[in-house]
Amino acid sequence: MKADELRELSVEELVSKEGELREQLFKLRFQKAIGQLDNTDKLRDARREVARVKTISNEKARSARGA
Repeated sequence: MKADELRELSVEELVSKEGELREQLFKLRFQKAIGQLDNTDKLRDARREVARVKTISNEKARSARGA
């Protein structure tokens, strides 16, 4: 998802999205460890997606505290 799409989500939706992405990242790491992961770029993309969600979540939290 793009950052603009994530900014439209509520805080609860961002938390659930982060949970889903962390689970996906775990599965990808597991696949890599046992040698089943063909495209290792998926790991990088998953890590970046988690970071993107966390960044948007922190932005929303800071704006809520500031207001």
